[in-house]
Amino acid sequence: MAARVPVPATLLLAAALALQVGYHAGGAPRQRAALTLAPAPPLAVLRLASLGEPVALAKAMTLYVQGQDEADTPLNAIDYSALRAWLERIVDLDPRGQAPLLAASQVYGASADPARTRIMLDFVYQRFGEDPDRRWPWLAHAALVARHRLHDPALARQYAQALRTRVTNAVLPAWARQMELFILDDMGEDDSATALIGAMVGSGQVSDPRERAFLERRLHNISARQRRADP
Repeated sequence: MAARVPVPATLLLAAALALQVGYHAGGAPRQRAALTLAPAPPLAVLRLASLGEPVALAKAMTLYVQGQDEADTPLNAIDYSALRAWLERIVDLDPRGQAPLLAASQVYGASADPARTRIMLDFVYQRFGEDPDRRWPWLAHAALVARHRLHDPALARQYAQALRTRVTNAVLPAWARQMELFILDDMGEDDSATALIGAMVGSGQVSDPRERAFLERRLHNISARQRRADP
């Protein structure tokens, strides 16, 4: 993520920021945020400033955001609304780039403030849907953050279900496909877990004999647990 960016790209970013300053110049004075991150320029402005090199501009913007972060304050003091806007623009300019989603899920998502973390996880979830087969690792990490850091199993299940249903079966590894099942176990949703296993096996989604055997063992364990719980 620290790769050098061509000088023209840096100049393009400087031009875009200058245009953005002018764009906001007529507004009321703004109080300096904890993170000195200017409002993200409109996408149309950035496309114009890129001069046909949107990927190069996206890389320069990534370094700009990283530089502002490192130069100022801890994660809990960052203006996450402004940060998300910058990450959105970077993805718009370079849809194949992975840096914004990685940073959102693994760096900025580590904030101790749940509200800030949720902003980053929602960003990952929303942009995942545009390219599930390439962006699934970041949503998988977001599901783990929701489960273990936010202690929000419903949100974790939402992300895990999106992984299972929206990523091409051959692309998604078994551990990610089974994540929803483990979350249901945490929630004590035995009936839902049983239905999910039946759906995964019955639909042909699971072709690996070892994964099928694992799911059958899980189904057996759930049934045994339910029998023990019955009076």
